[in-house]
Amino acid sequence: MVSVLFVCLGNICRSPMAEAVFRHLLKMEDLEEKIKVDSAGIGNWHTGEVPHRGTRQKLKSLGISYEGLRARQVNADDFSKFTYIIGMDDSNVNDLRHLAGNRNVNIYRFVDFIPDTTYTEVPDPWYTGNFEETYDLVSKGCRTLLEVIKKEHRLS
Repeated sequence: MVSVLFVCLGNICRSPMAEAVFRHLLKMEDLEEKIKVDSAGIGNWHTGEVPHRGTRQKLKSLGISYEGLRARQVNADDFSKFTYIIGMDDSNVNDLRHLAGNRNVNIYRFVDFIPDTTYTEVPDPWYTGNFEETYDLVSKGCRTLLEVIKKEHRLS
């Protein structure tokens, strides 16, 4: 089974938003049994918490479920369990590479899946307060990522 892990700093804004959007896309395309998705944070400050209020409000306004999402920290097992590990910004990617050590894992920058963007990372709405901007980027990137996965793994 193909698996995707979205990672941000605390796992309450960007990565759970990406997880919820990606789950929504999988459900719409009936791929839930073929692709597994999760999210995690570099830090453990919010472990067990639901997504940030701004993330919940944005997802709810679009009819995208965030049911069952709880913050957790990246752990060593993640590097062997996930086909794609995707950091929301350069700091997350660098931290993931450091945590992965010598393991041969596929770590990506989320913005690399956003076509024709000038963004170098997904801004953290914890600091910017702009959940609309984050959603716009996450939505575009998740759609592209899904197309890449479907093509690479011959899924339909």
